[in-house]
Amino acid sequence: MTGLLLDNIGSLVTNDPTVGEGPLGLVQDAALVLADGVVAWAGPRSAVPEGAAGERVDAGGRAVLPGFVDSHGHLVFAGDRTAEFAARMAGQPYTAGGIATTVAATRAASRAQLVRSTGALVAEALRSGTTTVECKSGYGLTVTDERRSLQVAAEHTDELTFLGAHVVPPEYAGRADDYVELVCSQMLDACAPAAKWIDVFCERGAFDADQTRAVLRAGVARGLLPRLHANQLGHGPGVQIAVEFDAASADHVTHLTDEDVDALASGRTVATLLPGAEFSTRAPYPDARRLIDAGVTVALAADCNPGSSFTTNLPFCIAVAVRDMRMTPDEAVWAATQGGARALRRTDVGHLGVGARADVVLLEAPSHVHLSYRPGVPLVAAVWRGGVLVSGQSPLPPA
Repeated sequence: MTGLLLDNIGSLVTNDPTVGEGPLGLVQDAALVLADGVVAWAGPRSAVPEGAAGERVDAGGRAVLPGFVDSHGHLVFAGDRTAEFAARMAGQPYTAGGIATTVAATRAASRAQLVRSTGALVAEALRSGTTTVECKSGYGLTVTDERRSLQVAAEHTDELTFLGAHVVPPEYAGRADDYVELVCSQMLDACAPAAKWIDVFCERGAFDADQTRAVLRAGVARGLLPRLHANQLGHGPGVQIAVEFDAASADHVTHLTDEDVDALASGRTVATLLPGAEFSTRAPYPDARRLIDAGVTVALAADCNPGSSFTTNLPFCIAVAVRDMRMTPDEAVWAATQGGARALRRTDVGHLGVGARADVVLLEAPSHVHLSYRPGVPLVAAVWRGGVLVSGQSPLPPA
């Protein structure tokens, strides 16, 4: 066995209970072997297989964990909504209406501008440890602009989501059903070949239950897999519709009834929590503890967008989830790695078991708990994606 040996790891999160202790599959005084872009071996240093030396990187007693899996992002956009953010901080409530501002700017931007801005956000996320990103359209809202958004996103990820049903664009004001018909016909015809997922913003000010079902049915008929924005701004039908369609995830889920929680617990739909949105809108945080205790699978994602959560930083989201959403540090790290993978129905990322893609984060800290223990501190020292160093330096001096 040859490849890269990441040795002298103080604490290794594998998310594989067959390798280490608990749900995080935690191994102390550990080592990790990467070969041909995947994890070839993980376990205690004392048991490293013979011939695994290859290139050796001394972790210096630092912590190692899987690359973060960000399963909810709106990265293709232009423009700035600083004034809207400042107004919210001065007391104005958040509504879905501000999306139209970004739609206008995105339509006016060149493809080259969108490629640069999207690439900059993906690179920013990578530096903070995110090795898998999902990216939605939704700021074009014409056939041409939605297709262009997906083409831009495809330069950075395979996890592409068609979100033509984000809001009703200004030219269709008062004609929401006509816009839904456009989404379900010409827009999906143009966009479905470029996407993997279909999403709808099922919310007051956006799309109601009947419109949401119509868009999801049309997307599924074209081979797309469903996911859903649900129950962000208030109680509504979104969670129930997500479970009804066996959606991979219901995202936001801030306002839930007992029936909503039971529905999530009884199905495969992951509850993806987006604390950056509540942080940036001063809205109530979702109750992660309630969901986890009910047996619901929970993911954490950044929800990077210019209006309500302009961050790509999952360590920040982990810290907020621990502080304000009643998650333990272990639960939050799992949700940002394995939880995100489950929200994308991926088995090759989010863990460091044998055969997983070699997406690895080295922290400038002895434990993953420091991600919430030291909020705001840039703790990501190095990142490997597919076994290739993509951020930081290697080898690193011992801590």
